[in-house]
Amino acid sequence: MDFNQIKTNLSKLGWGGLGGPVLTIMLLAMIVIPLPAFLLDLFFTFNIALSLIIVIVVIYTMKPLDFAAFPTVILVATLLRLALNVASTRIVLMEGHTGSDAAGKVIEAFGEFVIGGNFAVGLVVFSILIVINFIVITKGAGRVAEVSARFTLDAMPGKQMAIDADLNTGFLTQEEAKARREELAKESDFYGSMDGASKFVRGDAVAGIVILLINIIGGLSIGMLQHDMDFTGALERYVLLTIGDGLVAQIPGLLISVSAAIIVTKIKDAAQDVGTQIGQQLLDNPKPLLFTSGILFLLGIIPGMPNFVFLLLAAAAFMGATYLMQRKEEQERVVRETGPGAPGETETAEAPESTEPKELSWDDVQPVDIIGLEVGYRLIPMVDKAQGGQLMNRIKGIRRKLSQELGFLVQSVHIRDNLDLSPNAYRITLNGVPMGGAEIHPERDLAINPGRVFGEIQGITTKDPAFGLDAVWIETSQRENAQAQGYTVVDSGTVVATHLSEVIKNHAGELLGHEEVQELLDSLSNSYPKLVEDLVPKALSLSQVLKVLQSLLSEGIPIKDIRTIAETLADQAVHSQDPATLLASVRVALSRMIVQQLVGNIEEIPVIVLDANLEQLLQQSLQASGGEGFGFEPGLAERLQQALIETSKEQEMSGQESILLVAAGIRPWMSKFAAHSAQGIHVLSYNEIPDNRKIKVVATIGDAGAGI
Repeated sequence: MDFNQIKTNLSKLGWGGLGGPVLTIMLLAMIVIPLPAFLLDLFFTFNIALSLIIVIVVIYTMKPLDFAAFPTVILVATLLRLALNVASTRIVLMEGHTGSDAAGKVIEAFGEFVIGGNFAVGLVVFSILIVINFIVITKGAGRVAEVSARFTLDAMPGKQMAIDADLNTGFLTQEEAKARREELAKESDFYGSMDGASKFVRGDAVAGIVILLINIIGGLSIGMLQHDMDFTGALERYVLLTIGDGLVAQIPGLLISVSAAIIVTKIKDAAQDVGTQIGQQLLDNPKPLLFTSGILFLLGIIPGMPNFVFLLLAAAAFMGATYLMQRKEEQERVVRETGPGAPGETETAEAPESTEPKELSWDDVQPVDIIGLEVGYRLIPMVDKAQGGQLMNRIKGIRRKLSQELGFLVQSVHIRDNLDLSPNAYRITLNGVPMGGAEIHPERDLAINPGRVFGEIQGITTKDPAFGLDAVWIETSQRENAQAQGYTVVDSGTVVATHLSEVIKNHAGELLGHEEVQELLDSLSNSYPKLVEDLVPKALSLSQVLKVLQSLLSEGIPIKDIRTIAETLADQAVHSQDPATLLASVRVALSRMIVQQLVGNIEEIPVIVLDANLEQLLQQSLQASGGEGFGFEPGLAERLQQALIETSKEQEMSGQESILLVAAGIRPWMSKFAAHSAQGIHVLSYNEIPDNRKIKVVATIGDAGAGI
C-alpha cells in the first residue's frame, strides 16, 4: 500500500477519532515504560498548558453545553496527572540520589526556584494548595454539581409538558420540539456526568496527599538503605524532589478544579465523538491558544526554568492560534463575498464547472428591496463592523426611532456594495427606485451652514444631501474652528444616516403595506377586539384602511394613535366609503396631536390665511372641475406659488412654522399644491384647530401686499 492510500484511509477514519487511542497509548507508556527526564519535562509542561487552555475555554464558554465534553476532559486530565505521578515517582526513587535534576528540569525548577530549595517551605506551600483545592474548590464544586443534577432531573417533567403544550398549540414544529427534547436530555446527562466528574477531582486531591507521603517514606528508605545516605541528606534530596513533583501536579489540578467550579452552573450541545468534541471545543477559539502561548513564553524566559521546552510549546501554541485566526478570517471573507444565506455558492476548486446553463425557476426572480442602501467600495468600511464601521448601529437606531415616531415597524435596510457607483458615493432606494444619494468623504467631517455663520472655512464645498443646505467637507482638525464660527459639524456616517432618515420619513406612506396594516390591527385587537371586528371587514376592507393610513403618513401625520383612527373610521364608514372623506374625518379626530406636533404647547397658533375672494375662487374652480383639481389660469397659479414661497421664507426667518389655514373643502388639493410649491408649509382646515387653541393671522395671501 502506497503513502497516498494510507493518507486516504486515515482521512476516512477521521483524525478526531484517533485522539482516544493515542491518549490511551500515551498514558500506558508513562505508567509502564521508564521515561527519560526530557520527555518527563515535556509531558509536565504539556499538562500545565492543557490546564491553562481548559480554564480559558471555560471562561469564554457562554453556555455549559458549548463545552459538553468537559466531564470527559476532567477524567482525561486526571488520568494524565496520575500517570505523570507514577512516571515521576519511578524516576525520583530510582535516580533521586544522583542529584536534584534527576527527575527533569521542571521538577527541579519547582523544587529549587518556586520554593527556594527549602523542603519545609515546600511542605507548607503544598499543604496550602491541598487545603484550597480539596476543602474549598473541589468540595463546593461537587456540591453544586450534585444539587444542579437533582434540580435538572426534577424539572424535566415540567419542561417536557411545556414542550408538548407548545407543540399542540402550533408554537413549535415537530422538528423544533424534537430539538428541544434532545437539548433537555443532553442537559440532564451533562449534570449527571459533572456530579460524577467532581468525584474525580476530589479523588485526585486525596491521591496527591497519599502520593506525597509514599514518596517521602519510600525516598528516605531507598536513600538510607540502598545508597548509604544519611538521614538529613536523604530527607533534603528526596523530600525536595517529592515537593517539586507534587507542586507540578497540584497546580494543574487546582486549575481544573476551578474550571469545574465555573462550568458546573452551565451546559449544552453536540452529538459527536469525544475526540472530535475535545478537538473542536478546545481549539475552536484562538484566544485560549494566544493566552497560553503568552504565559508559556513568560515562563520560558525566566532564569532557571526549562527554557527550551516552555518556548517550544509557546511557539507551537502561537502558530496554532495564528492558523485558527487566518482560517476564521478566510471564512468571514468568503461569507462577505458570497453574501449571507448563500453558502451553496462556495464550491471547491476540484468541482468541475458545468457548462450547461441552469434551468430557470421562480427562485431566480428576486424581489426588490423595500429599503436599500448601496455604497461605493471606499465606503464599505463604514458599514463593516469587522473594520470598525458604526453605520449599521446608527441605521438600527434610526429604524427604532422612526418606528416609534411613525407608529409602524419600519422595514430593515438592505445594505450592499455597488461597483457601478463612484468609490465615495452612496444611493438610497425604495422598492428598487433611487430616492437619493450623494458623494461623501469618509475621512472628513461635513460643516453645514445653518444660515448664520461668522466666517468662511477651507474645504470642499457641497450641499447637505438631507436638507440641501450649503456645506463644506473639512479636515477633522478644523472641527472646533468650524463650530466656533457657527457651523454644524457632523461626521460622514451621520450624513448618510440623516439622509436615510429623511428619505424614510418623507416616503413613509410608500413603506406601509397590507402586511404592516394587518400587524397593526392584530396588535390593536389584543386590547380592543370588538373595535377591530367592527372595522375590518364589516365596515371597511383592509385596502381602504391602508389608503387612509398611507395618506396620513404622506402628509406627515404619524399613525401611533391607531385606536382613535380605527374608531373614527368605524364611525364614519356608515356615511361614506370615500378615502378622501374618511381621511378628513380622521384628521379632525387627530387635530390635537397634529397641532401639538407642529407648534407644541403654545396657546396662540400663528397661521397664514387666503384672502376671502381668492378662497372663494379656488372653491368655485374645484367644484367646476368635479373635484379633480384647480382649473384656474396658469398666471394665477404662478403668482399663488410665488406668494407661498415668499411667505414661507418670512415665517422661517421669524422662527415660526408655516401653517396655511384654509376651508375644509379645498384643504386636500391646497396641501398638494403647497407641497409642490414651497417646502415646509403645513395646510390645515379650520375645523382641525382644537377648541382649546386660538389662532393669530400673521399673513394673508391674496391681498394687494401679496401680489395676487
